[in-house]
Amino acid sequence: MRSIKDRLHREHQVSVAEVAFLDSMHVAGMALVLVNRDATFCQKVLDTIESKLRALPEGRLGECQREILPASALPGAFTGDDGEPLWTENERRGDET
Repeated sequence: MRSIKDRLHREHQVSVAEVAFLDSMHVAGMALVLVNRDATFCQKVLDTIESKLRALPEGRLGECQREILPASALPGAFTGDDGEPLWTENERRGDET
């Protein structure tokens, strides 16, 4: 499992963790996280990763689930620990003025 996790991280800059079936030597449950402001890019990277995992001769890919979250859906996405905004409205929109 470690070599697959390391390879995915190295080749695609994703975070990978084993999250289920930790006591099994025959089954692994993995979670991947990718952060980018372009959802289409994220879908393409995840498609590539899924294809690579399906093609592995030493295993079989089971169920896959995807969830794309906008930054606004994340708890505390725009506020610091003190509750104050991290960015101005212009910074959030990417305006340079």
